[in-house]
Amino acid sequence: MFLKAPRLALAAAALAITGFAAPAIAADYTPSNPECIAPAAPGGGWDFTCRQVGKTMQDLGLIKQTMQVTNLAGGGGGVAYAEVVNKRDSDNDLIVAASSATATRLAQGAYPGNDMSQVRWLASIGADYGVIAVAKNSPYKDLKSLLDEVKKDPSKISFGGGSAVGGWDHLKVLIAAKADGIKDVRKVKYIAFNGGGEAITQLLAGSLQAFTGDLSETKGFIKSGDVRVLAVLAPKRLEGEFANLPTAKEQGIDAIGANWRGFYAPGKMSDAAYDFWTKEIAATYASPEWKKVMEANGLAPLDLQGADFQKFVKESVAQIQGISKEIGIIK
Repeated sequence: MFLKAPRLALAAAALAITGFAAPAIAADYTPSNPECIAPAAPGGGWDFTCRQVGKTMQDLGLIKQTMQVTNLAGGGGGVAYAEVVNKRDSDNDLIVAASSATATRLAQGAYPGNDMSQVRWLASIGADYGVIAVAKNSPYKDLKSLLDEVKKDPSKISFGGGSAVGGWDHLKVLIAAKADGIKDVRKVKYIAFNGGGEAITQLLAGSLQAFTGDLSETKGFIKSGDVRVLAVLAPKRLEGEFANLPTAKEQGIDAIGANWRGFYAPGKMSDAAYDFWTKEIAATYASPEWKKVMEANGLAPLDLQGADFQKFVKESVAQIQGISKEIGIIK
């Protein structure tokens, strides 16, 4: 039930893309010092979202200045969320990278005293499918053999990812484990890091047996040959340069994990600033330049702005609460 709705949303969003949006101009607001907070260490998915969107916006002339990217790691995004809510609640020049991991933490009450209504949800810029990967010299050649080892002795396999325990990277592994018949998924070992890049570093150092993350943050390590993807958590094989990566589904494990990517803004951002950022992110998404970024990084279509994106996030939070209760992460 949890997986069906996001898949439908992705399909509907793909059908909704019929043309390119014209760059919007808000007469009473122009950012003087545009900034994007990436709520994790450099190298992860949130960092990718800020830097790639900021660069594309500037290349398209949608913003005049370079987008400043601030990495604010901690608490699975909670440090950044609290910073925005408590200290920068009226900053019109600020946007913050968000994803399914953000919705997961909000759903599980992991940002103490905070909820999704305290910020304004701007727009999505695509969806990033999850991967489960190992180091190039790993003895595990496919996802089935790795999960079979977990069934034999859960203590032998440590998964690592860039979200906190119970976060989206963790949930992706649990979804795959459950789909493969592992009944008590609480026994699956997961180690949290402050970003996907840090988790992959530990994988390559031999501290982990497997990595759980998203394709965008794994891409460089796949190309270098340091990391081998056992499975993409997509309904079918991706197109383009990632077409050779196997899905979990084709290995008999019906596990789908699409990580949407987008932005939220301070809760008291002015309507003029909110309108500017929403429309300019939409214009970025619709551009040929962004389509190339999506193709190069394995992003799937997800085109939602303003009220539609707000509704989507609200539904995602409710869905994640349901699966988290089912597997015992929350009561």
